[in-house]
Amino acid sequence: MATSTMRMTRPATGQGRPWLASVVTFLIVAFVIFAAALISAPTKGIKIFPLGPYFAEAISSGRWFLLAGGLLAIAVGVLAAFMIYNIWGDQGRRQETLAAYLFLSPYLLITIVFTVGVLLFALYIAFFEYDIFTAPKFVGAANFVKAFKTKDFLQSLVNVGWYAVIVTVIQTSLALLLAVLLSSKMRARNFFRTIFYTPSVTSSVVISMIFWWLYLKTGYLNFGFEKLLGIFGIEWTRIEWLNNPRGLFQLIAMAFGGNIPSDLWFLRGPSVTWMAIMFQNIFTTIPTFMLMFLAGLQDVPGSLYEAASIDGATSRQQFWKITIPMVRPTILLVVVLGTIGTLQIFDQVKILTSGGPLGTTLTPVYLVYREAIGSQGQIQMGYASAMAFILAIIIFVFTFLQRRFIESGTEQY
Repeated sequence: MATSTMRMTRPATGQGRPWLASVVTFLIVAFVIFAAALISAPTKGIKIFPLGPYFAEAISSGRWFLLAGGLLAIAVGVLAAFMIYNIWGDQGRRQETLAAYLFLSPYLLITIVFTVGVLLFALYIAFFEYDIFTAPKFVGAANFVKAFKTKDFLQSLVNVGWYAVIVTVIQTSLALLLAVLLSSKMRARNFFRTIFYTPSVTSSVVISMIFWWLYLKTGYLNFGFEKLLGIFGIEWTRIEWLNNPRGLFQLIAMAFGGNIPSDLWFLRGPSVTWMAIMFQNIFTTIPTFMLMFLAGLQDVPGSLYEAASIDGATSRQQFWKITIPMVRPTILLVVVLGTIGTLQIFDQVKILTSGGPLGTTLTPVYLVYREAIGSQGQIQMGYASAMAFILAIIIFVFTFLQRRFIESGTEQY
């Protein structure tokens, strides 16, 4: 009986040391977060190793950043220690928690160092004048004010606004129509699905170079129009697709004998060059969204179409009354992903136009890249970070509004 009593009152292994486990947890978590802050600290371009000079430089140039990182490390470390202290007495929960975080640790380390740390660094230097070679100089909200006073940034916002509206609408509509077509019974359906999806698996750099070749003044696009229209006796004037700053509305006005002056550039509409890049993007992104719609169409019960056919509904009525409502969650996903992708366009602009001609293909991400590396002047990391956060806020607002207006009502399906 005594032996049984001793066994019942003896604590399980590890239950008597919750404070020690909490201290170790606090030290590990605080060390990792502070190390991430130390690695991300703004310095004067000095190398991390040897660690001594780098640490001294980080304290000198980024003392406030390290102070904030240290406070964050202490706060998160205390929360982690408190969690471990509470679960340590339960052997099952303790083993589950330790195993889970052990498996998650590689991902968490990479995320903390290369995502969270870099994000906090960017937010910090957005309020500083910083060129990576001199100590950061606090300027408050001057970088944000400068962005909204600079024509290049305002023009880039107008450009991606046109880009997001036109590309998102067209690629979503065509992707849905292709998905409906390829989900119907037809011969060689799998073959056509594979062929249509091919552009999406090709590198954007490769696709951009192919379209650059097509868009040359002596390229196949002009050659094709020249031969096609020549059949009807119409002479085709070769167009410099990637060097034509005239806007869509400007071309319409010119067709009627008018024009839109350069000081009203925001009323000229997307340029010929910008529309050429839009076409390329639509061509390469439709297949991916088509695949998403194909997956969404698999969840639409066939009995709905059968019942509609019995009631005399036409194919068009079935599309608008059944297909569209049933795939609204997928439409929301495609529209959100498409909008985010169009607002963040960079690689096509960098490869094909570098923001020209006359800034008609400038985008916020390209400006962030240009100012951050100083490709056209002094390095302005703080200004680039400010523009990046402005773009992030715009994307968040667009995503919120899209979820608000598109997602409402989907729960009934």
